[in-house]
Amino acid sequence: MNYSLKVQKALKKIKIGDKIRIIKNNKEYIGILMPRSELGDLDSIVLKLSNGYNIGIKYEKGVKIEKIGKIKKIKKQKIEIKKNSNLPTISIISTGGTIVSKVDYETGGVKALESVDELLSNIPELQSIANFRFVQPVNKMSEDMEYTDWQKIAKAVAKELNLGNAVIVTHGTDTMHYTATALSFMLKNLSKPVVLVGSQRSSDRGSSDAFMNLICATYAALSDIGEVVICMHGTINDDYCVLNRGTRVLKMHKTRRDTFFGDYPLAKVYPNGRIEILNNYNIKKQGKVIVDTKYEPKVALVIAYPNSDPDILNYYLKKGYKGIIIEGTGMGHVPTNVKNYWIKTIKTISKKIPIVIVSQAFYGRINTNVYSNLRILFNETNAIPGEDMLPHVALLKLGFILGHTKKLDEIKKEMLKEIVKEISERSEI
Repeated sequence: MNYSLKVQKALKKIKIGDKIRIIKNNKEYIGILMPRSELGDLDSIVLKLSNGYNIGIKYEKGVKIEKIGKIKKIKKQKIEIKKNSNLPTISIISTGGTIVSKVDYETGGVKALESVDELLSNIPELQSIANFRFVQPVNKMSEDMEYTDWQKIAKAVAKELNLGNAVIVTHGTDTMHYTATALSFMLKNLSKPVVLVGSQRSSDRGSSDAFMNLICATYAALSDIGEVVICMHGTINDDYCVLNRGTRVLKMHKTRRDTFFGDYPLAKVYPNGRIEILNNYNIKKQGKVIVDTKYEPKVALVIAYPNSDPDILNYYLKKGYKGIIIEGTGMGHVPTNVKNYWIKTIKTISKKIPIVIVSQAFYGRINTNVYSNLRILFNETNAIPGEDMLPHVALLKLGFILGHTKKLDEIKKEMLKEIVKEISERSEI
């Protein structure tokens, strides 16, 4: 037990995982005793409440602690999942993240689900919708994803689709929009939807969004959409989930359940299976899915902000980078009539490697004709306007194109061309 000696003495025979009652300042707290985190206070007792949240209670003189439930050793039981030949099969491509994790109440830690049986035991409703197959090409925190992981996931998705299965990709929410974008470029001739899904809150919390998100993702995976989409809560309540196109969506809030926002949502999916279409989308089609994972990882995303130094571009050039995305202000502005004059540096470097200009703003597009500073930027350099692409989408698109060609004229042509709905004809709210 990793508490201070005085706390251990107060706990006596109470063990991690036991249900206890703590009375402090005439207030009662009931929950499961959890281990102290590495950075936690040695004198604060951690309880997991019935609503799933953890709280810390400082142990002081006068605090009463009572054991009200014995620790129960949970034996791992083999759960028999019967396949229904009348139902379609969905492959769950698991990559990690909160949505495929569970709390081990004996240790207090979070563990990944190891099989589809465990998943179905948590969400039995899924068994009446489809049969499931579990595949895990990658297992890591989403912030640790690398381009090689996108390649592995794309190959796994293509394999399952070509087996005839629909596909759900479970993923951590922090970088799910990056993986959705990568899959959008790497998968051709989609025969079924590829649905990425995650959760903001773990399954042990009363407010978890994991269950509804997975149910909605299952219905979405059986729809006629032929695109890569992200399926997450549409509101803070359990009303419905929203399907957003993989190249037109962004995580907008750190903790809210309706964190993912897109400018052109394709549909609402309700937990009863009803799908309400909101926008046009590619219809799924017959044929073999082609996977193209060629990718150049040495592409940088640089933010141009007030008083920023353009010499950062030279740093990336010297480091051997093959392309740069500049996230400018407004319609794509960079510091122009100042000491740190970006235009000269962009002009020199854009003759050697492609430089694409995008905007910090979510809505709207790069316009080369409105302001004089923008006309100077695009008239005096080889910079490529990024239309209305989101910065991370432009980053991955350039990496994908550079994986196929290093010719500047071909790169510019491909960057300005809409490949997987990453560029819209009109920027509307």
